[in-house]
Amino acid sequence: MKKFIYTLVLVFTLGISTNTVSAADKNEPKKELTAEQKVQFERLVNRVEEIRNMDKSNLNRTEKRALRKELKEMKEQARALQQGVYLSVGAIIIIILLLILIL
Repeated sequence: MKKFIYTLVLVFTLGISTNTVSAADKNEPKKELTAEQKVQFERLVNRVEEIRNMDKSNLNRTEKRALRKELKEMKEQARALQQGVYLSVGAIIIIILLLILIL
């Protein structure tokens, strides 16, 4: 049973490490947002706040679907503007577990 767990942890570790290594190879300096990009980002943030504060109980199914689609598009645009490195929750949990097992 221990062998299986160690093998499983090794597979997860190798899967995560290849992604982080490929992300680390890009030594591009982080770009500062231009004035136009900052305005666009603020517009996106304001629209998200409007949607969040909106009363969605009166909306029908298609309107809710349109809002979700709009939010997904805005999320993609915001990520394109910021261009950062993100870790998923699963990756963080696995890293913590590996640290506990090693130490």
